[in-house]
Amino acid sequence: MKRRELEMALQSLSPFSSPRPELEQYSTPAVIAADLLFDALARGDLEGRKVIDLGCGTGPLGIGAALLGASEVIGFDKDPAALKEAAANAIKAKVEVEFRQAEIGEVNEKGDTVIMNPPFGAQRKGADRPFLTAAMRCAPVVYSLHMSSTEDFVQRFVRRSGYTATPLKRYKFGIPYMFEFHSKAKKEVDVTLFYILKTGVLE
Repeated sequence: MKRRELEMALQSLSPFSSPRPELEQYSTPAVIAADLLFDALARGDLEGRKVIDLGCGTGPLGIGAALLGASEVIGFDKDPAALKEAAANAIKAKVEVEFRQAEIGEVNEKGDTVIMNPPFGAQRKGADRPFLTAAMRCAPVVYSLHMSSTEDFVQRFVRRSGYTATPLKRYKFGIPYMFEFHSKAKKEVDVTLFYILKTGVLE
């Protein structure tokens, strides 16, 4: 599957029908999701691998991983409504993805690669920290999106657990008007894609 084909497939998936602001349920733009997935594919971290999608929402990252040849994909989210929409999206995309409801602190599934777009912390500061902790608990390789303003923090945070975080790319993440507190029709947030790798060296 080519990158453009993947983008089109992800664009056709249904977004959150009733997004919850406290969970920062912003759908990952298809172009960013495809970029993340193709970076993972190029490094050998997707095809034939067991992939875990943390905070999967309606499933675009996990479904994209399945489309690109992951051997097994499991998506975790705390919102049952989002998981129901994710399951419907997987059927639409004609792929097999297992979706499970769980609090992020409860997730202890072991896999080869974690992919995720965790909460940015706009509503609750530090909301991405439990996701980073869970990701490092689950796999030796992580691809994750975070606000660019937190790059130094992310790198320090993962080093304490014996991982390194390398910024790969930066994007303008478009967030459309979704909630009453949004003052603009669309807001762009600077985000960074991190490649997080286990080294075993604690700092």
